[in-house]
Amino acid sequence: MQTSSGDDLTQAQNELYGWIKNYMKDFQHSPSIRQMMQAMGLKSPAPIQSRLKHLQEKGYISWQEGKARTMQIVDESIGGVPIMGSVAAGGLIETYSDVQEIFDISDVFTKKNVFALTVNGDSMIDACIADGDMVLMEPITDSYSLRNGTIVSAMVPGLGTTLKYFFKRGEKIFLEAANSAYEPIQLDLDQVVFQGKLLGVWRKM
Repeated sequence: MQTSSGDDLTQAQNELYGWIKNYMKDFQHSPSIRQMMQAMGLKSPAPIQSRLKHLQEKGYISWQEGKARTMQIVDESIGGVPIMGSVAAGGLIETYSDVQEIFDISDVFTKKNVFALTVNGDSMIDACIADGDMVLMEPITDSYSLRNGTIVSAMVPGLGTTLKYFFKRGEKIFLEAANSAYEPIQLDLDQVVFQGKLLGVWRKM
C-alpha cells in the first residue's frame, strides 16, 4: 500500500490529493467533481478525472470512475464504507447519490468499493432483512454473471431503487420479494440497472 506522502505524485496530483483529504476530514464524505474543479480553478472535469485516475493507479484513493461520491482515501478506508442512502424493500423510492456518513465494518472485511444501504420496508423480512437494517453491497460490474436467487439492489430508471431476489427467466428479469404480500416485479433486462449484490446485513439491536 502506498503511503500518503505524495512523493511519487506530480504537483497537480498532490495538490488535488491534499485538498481531497482535507475536505473529507472536514465534511466526512467525498467531494463532487464540480467541487474539485472549483477548488483547483478548472473549468473542465477532464483534468480532475485524469488526476483521480492516476491517484487510484498509484494506490492513494479507491474510486469508481464517473462516481466521485464513491471515493475513499486508501490508507484511511479500512475502517468503514460509505453509506450511499436508502433502498426500498417495499415499493420503489427515489435513490440518493450523496454519501451521508461512514459505516464502520473494519472487523468484517476490507473489500474495496463496498457500500451500505439502509433498508426501508418489510418485503425482504423472510430473508431476515428487516426495516431499518443496514445491508452491505458489493458493486455489480457484469449483470450477465448474476446468479438466480442473488439478493440485489436494483434501480429502475424513473421509478427508483429496490432490494429483491434476482431471477432471469427467458428474456425477462424478475425481482422477487421475501414476503408473500408483495408481487414480483417483472422487467426487461434493459429496464433495470443492478447496483450491487448483498454481502451482509447489519442490525442495530
